[in-house]
Amino acid sequence: MKVMAVVAAGVVLAAVAVGYTVHAADRPAPETAPGAIAPGLHVRTADGTVSGTSLSCHRFYAAGDAAVCLAAKPGFPPKTTATVLGRDLTTRHEVEFGGTPNRARVSPSGRMVSWTVFVSGDSYTASGFSTRTGILDTRTGYLVKNMESIQLYLDGRRHHAPDVNFWGVTFAADDNRFYATVATGGRTYLVEGDMAAWTARTLRANAECPSLSPDGTRIAFKKRVLPGADDPWRLHVLDLATLRETPLAETRSVDDQAAWLDDRTLAYALPGPDVWKVPADGSGAPELLAADASSPSMAP
Repeated sequence: MKVMAVVAAGVVLAAVAVGYTVHAADRPAPETAPGAIAPGLHVRTADGTVSGTSLSCHRFYAAGDAAVCLAAKPGFPPKTTATVLGRDLTTRHEVEFGGTPNRARVSPSGRMVSWTVFVSGDSYTASGFSTRTGILDTRTGYLVKNMESIQLYLDGRRHHAPDVNFWGVTFAADDNRFYATVATGGRTYLVEGDMAAWTARTLRANAECPSLSPDGTRIAFKKRVLPGADDPWRLHVLDLATLRETPLAETRSVDDQAAWLDDRTLAYALPGPDVWKVPADGSGAPELLAADASSPSMAP
């Protein structure tokens, strides 16, 4: 298979991980699901397929002209394949790497794709868990194999530590700015990143799995409100202009990267699994959106 070269594109990475391959879309196409990704809500159903398609994914997300499907591969150690698809469900890229699928996002244009996998442990509360987060520029083929090489600034100072972990990327409309979670020193932080400069700076502590609103003004995130508890997180929304946060009406613990249905409403999965929705301004009450489902994504 043809291996795509990593394009420098003016971005210098300090280190890269091994074990990843990117396959170009001009190779013989694998079997693809029939139909296309229609506008509207898509979820992972009880049988593991994405609603409206026959794609089999553990995590799915669609935006712009692209979608990403994370699928676990059988065997040990665990491996994952990230398949980047067009809206017509033709395969554009494939990336294979170690780990268990956890998070997936596509930028509003469809150009930038990100994924997170667990490489040890099976939950955020697992002892010694570790993540690997990658980013692919589908236009150039530029692949960040592991975000841990980024220049991280913690409270304005350059930060180096062996325990740094990133997860849960969400992209802005310019395909350059992004937000993510970083964990280091026993704390989690919301970071704002710059792809071209390959830097990230912390914005606030105690924020995980960010999701940028369609209008680019707010971030939904899960906040740890009960340290040490089995169900510790509550959904909040952060106003980026004022850094004022609003707790949402969902009081159950949400261990998910919420998805915006529009500028007013968020969707998320709860154990069951079921997909629920709640207003993003703290009003109202949670409503069941899709039973026996997870991994919500609103395709435009």
